[in-house]
Amino acid sequence: MVLIQQEDTDEHNANSPQAATAKSSITTTIADADGFETASDTDLATGDDDNGGGEAHKEKTALDQANDAKLEGNKLFGDGQYEEALSQYELALQVAADMASSVEIRSICHANRAVCFMKLGKYDSTIKECTKAIELNPVYVKAMIRRGEAHEKLENYEEAIADMKKILEIDPSNDQARKTIRRLEPLAAEKMEKKKEEMIEKLKDLGNSVLGRFGMSIDNFKAVKDPKTGNVGDQNNKTNTDEGFEHFLGDHRTALTKVHHMIQNGLKSGGLGSMEDLKHEKR
Repeated sequence: MVLIQQEDTDEHNANSPQAATAKSSITTTIADADGFETASDTDLATGDDDNGGGEAHKEKTALDQANDAKLEGNKLFGDGQYEEALSQYELALQVAADMASSVEIRSICHANRAVCFMKLGKYDSTIKECTKAIELNPVYVKAMIRRGEAHEKLENYEEAIADMKKILEIDPSNDQARKTIRRLEPLAAEKMEKKKEEMIEKLKDLGNSVLGRFGMSIDNFKAVKDPKTGNVGDQNNKTNTDEGFEHFLGDHRTALTKVHHMIQNGLKSGGLGSMEDLKHEKR
């Protein structure tokens, strides 16, 4: 079961001694397991009043509103109201859009929207939201794990493995990613084998549609091993092949002859004649 990340419900940290002693910066940060610094909800709302009004004030107000929407989303998520939570996280993203200081909260909101979509069984949307979170924070391990889980649900095993390998690049000690790779690799190999078989069948169908014009099919060919070179090649039923080709070529020779006669007659009469002549030709 995937739980919403702890940093999104960290309002209980606001009154801790650690939070109370970090007022020298705009926000108090709490390091989480992903190496991403998560702003304390209380300090997101305080800002730095030394900058005065103008843009700084607008930015502070926007961050306050975004943080409030995020907290409401967390509450709704906890109550199992995933659609409503999605709306609140989206509101936070809209309010805090395109601000350098909002990168952190936007990344978290995208990740939390991914969890909501996961709960709703909308795995494609989960992947999209996780990707947005990772674009904002390239070392967001939790978002990578979540995206890998969604890929697995969709049987995109290669993509899930790629996410786990990326996690190991960031955190070589991540045992969860390592175990997931070992579990998914056989499934990925099995799926690849099925794809190969399906492709072979499609190629056979295509080959039969082409060879059918010569009165042949794939069955006219068989793989044989050259005793001298060891190479595997195709051997066909020569009689059927030659007869089929001559039949095909004969039809086209007749058609070309008719076209030639039409052109010659057309040049003599000032026109190209009628295509009806070809319609009565036996094929």
